[in-house]
Amino acid sequence: MKVLVLGGDGFCGWPCALNLADQGHDVVIVDNLSRRKIDVDLGVTSLTPIATVEDRLGAWQETGGQPIGFVLLDLAREYERLLQLLRDEAPEAVVHFAEQRAAPYSMKSAACKRYTIDNNVNGTHNLLCAIVESGLDVHVVHLGTMGVYGYGSHRGATIPEGYLTVEVPQPDGSRFTEQILHPANPGSVYHMSKTLDQLLFFYYSKNDALRITDLHQGIVWGTNTELCGKDPRLINRFDYDGDYGTVLNRFLMQAAINYPLTVHGTGGQTRAFIHIRDSVKCVQLAL
Repeated sequence: MKVLVLGGDGFCGWPCALNLADQGHDVVIVDNLSRRKIDVDLGVTSLTPIATVEDRLGAWQETGGQPIGFVLLDLAREYERLLQLLRDEAPEAVVHFAEQRAAPYSMKSAACKRYTIDNNVNGTHNLLCAIVESGLDVHVVHLGTMGVYGYGSHRGATIPEGYLTVEVPQPDGSRFTEQILHPANPGSVYHMSKTLDQLLFFYYSKNDALRITDLHQGIVWGTNTELCGKDPRLINRFDYDGDYGTVLNRFLMQAAINYPLTVHGTGGQTRAFIHIRDSVKCVQLAL
């Protein structure tokens, strides 16, 4: 099928795009390359060298991969171009990774907070509006986060997936049942943006019958998939800085140089991690 991978130059988007192309899908990456610009702004780099988009895509074809298209486009700011792209490509599915993904970065300053909301929420809403306006039947697969539910507030209880059936008491003592989204409790502006995404998906699914799958995954760890290892130019990101480096990456780097692990709080927090290979497989199954 024809698949647009929004944010396909990023940590999760790149291996996902390769995997879908390897599965025989007609893949087009859509990206504004903002993640590369943020590296420059922060004065950091990935531990693994990241080739240019052109070199990446060229290397993929050189190793025998099915050609992957690329469109430089800002999802949050270029609505008309997005709408025209949908009409031109007529994709059967859109995989949406095109969001600022770091919780620490989203809390770094007022500018970072505003950017995270402007980029993430506007981008998601533009996509949904454009699909409705185009009249196309497109399946949207979005990489969300379990962080919309908050951390440490459920006392170890299992969180129902997505929806919750509740009883609503009435003044006369009667009750009625209602199915609602599980209450959100975001802990950062990034997680708030994903919570707002969730509400937009709920609205457009209900009112415009859009087909949307929102995958609430945990922290994605690891670096490469098998396909990323076929050529040095295909290698994926390994971020270890204080903004984009996940706790596992930081611990690995600190252990490698015999530096004490930087444990926050009491060190008693537990989290669910998912390897990048499983994350890629998850998207494949959702499609």
